[in-house]
Amino acid sequence: MYALGVPMAVPDEGADLVRSAIGGDDEAFAELVRRHKGTVLRIAARFARNHAELEDLGQETFLRVYRDLRSFRGDAPFGHWLSRITVRVCYDALRKRRREEKDVSLEVLAAPVADPSTGNGPSAQLARMILDQAMSRLKPEDRLVITLFELEDRSVREVAELTGWSETRVKVRAFRARQALKRYIGGDDER
Repeated sequence: MYALGVPMAVPDEGADLVRSAIGGDDEAFAELVRRHKGTVLRIAARFARNHAELEDLGQETFLRVYRDLRSFRGDAPFGHWLSRITVRVCYDALRKRRREEKDVSLEVLAAPVADPSTGNGPSAQLARMILDQAMSRLKPEDRLVITLFELEDRSVREVAELTGWSETRVKVRAFRARQALKRYIGGDDER
């Protein structure tokens, strides 16, 4: 049985809020945002370059949720549906950023790796800058899969669910993304 397009037995503690928000209750939607904002921002933080971009990603996510709320079927928890939307918003932002940054500067990658103050190898800050620069050169799909696997520590199944890709595609994309990242950082090209 369905009420406003949502199954009555939604497997989610916030089912009443979802139903109310679908019915046009702005207070219910505001409560959903309050409850899930931390999760959305935690996911988006892995993709954002700064606080302003993080806020933009969060806002865009909740705008899409508001716009698409009627499409929520309720056959999975609301939080899972929201996480998928968040990942898609971040993926779209990566694709847009990639188009805008066609001419990426290679200055950071050309910088000396040794930390002159200690002489003990790369500093954490420089290593982070090198990784960020290399990540920015990846295709959006590759950056997405590396971020979900390596930074979010998600499983193949979780990445497949969040992206809508098959598990095989996720594995292949992850392998290729790691190889590209190694090339950009200056690692082994042979494997």
